[in-house]
Amino acid sequence: MIDGRRVTHPGPSGAPHANKLARKPHVVVVGAGIAGLAAATGLAERGVSVELLERQEYLGGRVGGWTDQLGDGSLVANNRGFHAFFRQYYNLRMLLRRADPELERLRAVEDYPLIDGHGRRDTFRGLPKTPPWNALAFALRSPTFRMRDLVRLNAVAAAPLAAVSVPGIYQQLDALDAETFLTDINFPPAARHLAFEVFARSFFARPERLSAAELATMFHIYFLGSSEGLVFDVAESNFDTALWEPLGQYLISQRVRVRTEVSADSVSVGGSRALQVHDSTGRTIDADGVVLATDIAALQQIVAASSELGDDTWRRQVWRLRNAPPFAVQRLWLDRPVDADRPAFLGTGGLEPIDNISVVSNYEFQAAEWARAHHGSVVEVHSYSVGEPPEVDDLRQRMLTRLHQLYPETATARIVGETLLVRDDCPLFSPGAFADRPTVDTPVSGLMLAGDGIRIDLPVALMERAATTGWSAANRLLAGWGLDGHTLHTVPVRGRSPVLRWLASRDRHAS
Repeated sequence: MIDGRRVTHPGPSGAPHANKLARKPHVVVVGAGIAGLAAATGLAERGVSVELLERQEYLGGRVGGWTDQLGDGSLVANNRGFHAFFRQYYNLRMLLRRADPELERLRAVEDYPLIDGHGRRDTFRGLPKTPPWNALAFALRSPTFRMRDLVRLNAVAAAPLAAVSVPGIYQQLDALDAETFLTDINFPPAARHLAFEVFARSFFARPERLSAAELATMFHIYFLGSSEGLVFDVAESNFDTALWEPLGQYLISQRVRVRTEVSADSVSVGGSRALQVHDSTGRTIDADGVVLATDIAALQQIVAASSELGDDTWRRQVWRLRNAPPFAVQRLWLDRPVDADRPAFLGTGGLEPIDNISVVSNYEFQAAEWARAHHGSVVEVHSYSVGEPPEVDDLRQRMLTRLHQLYPETATARIVGETLLVRDDCPLFSPGAFADRPTVDTPVSGLMLAGDGIRIDLPVALMERAATTGWSAANRLLAGWGLDGHTLHTVPVRGRSPVLRWLASRDRHAS
């Protein structure tokens, strides 16, 4: 079901296809992650000539998939770890529908329990979908949150949670870190691990390094702003086969030129069109538009090598972008199955250094096939903020120890294969950074930015922010050529309950 109160954001209106123009525009999209794929799709569907550059050999960026070889010579599917495709990710799901109209390559995860260091468990199973009753029911049935805790909440300080507006919430709370905000509202420490910290660390940062505005917006997206519920979908097979190879074929059918293992070195103004992209093969591509949909490090490298691009203010904005601390994903191919009642996904709080455990062979086709063939299981352990820099051998052992503690049957299993990925390429949403974050538009005519680290004044986050900025970058370029854009959707841009908004407004004025 679709939330009847989701908000529609119409795209620009114009001609339906670029064949109505005197000259067909040519656009270079740099980066084939979610943002770049959305931008390329949006442009190509309107008849724009698109060239898509991707430095990896696969599509999907940080949600890409590939094949690894274990020590015994067997080939296995692998990726950077579990991703939840929530039902309110409207613009991401719109992208995936291009190659999978009914989203048959996604499967539902009806529950994902959370457990803390004291063994207390929360669950999302059976919650009402209608806000605010979903959040209230979650709180009141939680073993870490009691009615007395609800009474003790600082209503004035907590008011923004009930009346989030975007981008207004950033003016209210962006200067504050999430940890201080939770302390100020008198949120019980035990409940923080399960009700907030699990979600906060999805941004790959500890609460003391995360903007309180981002936390409040996240609470709005997943709890009080949407009636889609807290269940989500997962890819039924590795990301490459389930999502990106089919989408890549769709783009090729739209005449997109997809070039993998090619990156952009710099961008300059001029040439036979408006801009020129200088790629890693030594080729110079003349373009009417460019979308830089890379990670932060690559964006900064391109801008640093492109002295003509933008003004000093914009270049400083790009330079000030920061990555979150490193995160680690440990995938284990084990010679025995985990217990049959283990959930596909278990979130943890207060159980350093891990943040969740996924039994990949419970939902991913290739992992399930391997598990059946070897009478074993494929398990994944995540650590979202592991320090700078982590001591890898020590981290690996501590992650294993926690897995054995929570799933004791794994302690006696032989590890047939193992990978440990440690990366630090996810954006940091630190306190006070929102106002200075670069947006989709740039000072350079025809140059757009896209990605989950790029500012867009809509209630979106994580993969949905990447998709939304990609579609938006396409829309901006299409509007400049008088072409039809694409309609986007989000959860409501402000708190959906008039009563809670009124109470929040009264508390704010009283303070």
